[in-house]
Amino acid sequence: MSAILEGKNLTKSFGGLTAVREVDFHLEEGEIVGLIGPNGAGKTTLFNLISGVFPSDTGTLRFNGREIRGLRPFEICRLGIARTFQIVRPFLKMNCLENVLVGIAGREERETRKKEDKRDEARELLKFIGLPGEENRLAQNLTLIQRKRLEMARALATRPRVILLDEVLAGLNPSEMRQALELIEVIRSERKITLFWIEHVMGAIMKGSDRVIVLDQGKMIREGKPEEVVSDPRVIEAYLGDANA
Repeated sequence: MSAILEGKNLTKSFGGLTAVREVDFHLEEGEIVGLIGPNGAGKTTLFNLISGVFPSDTGTLRFNGREIRGLRPFEICRLGIARTFQIVRPFLKMNCLENVLVGIAGREERETRKKEDKRDEARELLKFIGLPGEENRLAQNLTLIQRKRLEMARALATRPRVILLDEVLAGLNPSEMRQALELIEVIRSERKITLFWIEHVMGAIMKGSDRVIVLDQGKMIREGKPEEVVSDPRVIEAYLGDANA
């Protein structure tokens, strides 16, 4: 395996607050890597740097060997990095099929395929993520887990090589969490997509990740296999405030 996405010495400050401080990370192709840390640790800021919401103050960010620091979000998306959000953001007045077609339309500067071919692709993606037969249903009428699945379909429509997942389990019940975990693994195994995953449900991320990266106050304090990370005193202290807890 080789690194498909890597950042070195990434730092981002907002006024006097340093949200990400000298962070190094890498994702190897085909991995599921968890990103954890207490609230305010810098997790979403790191995702914002990767996806081009704003540039880092220092450091390098390389995707598939190419420097992407400073590119705009749509340029990074077209290169092959997609993203979901903690608060799902479908186009509420559009139906499910139209939402996925937006992802397809944004994939290339010029999309020359026939309209029906694009619609067929969108239908296939809705079926793949668990929304078969829902193509005409308005996004505003979906349940939370259905909206999360729709957002995943829209991300997949861009044909990414890496997807950044931001708390996909938030608000789900245990049964829905199991379904979401199964979908994440299927996306990796069947679509050959690398996943970088922020999550606060510790049991799920420890079960579903190959490696885990821990941020605290903007700095990376641990990286390794889930069972190694969860027992590290520095990680325990970051979450509980007491290394002996």
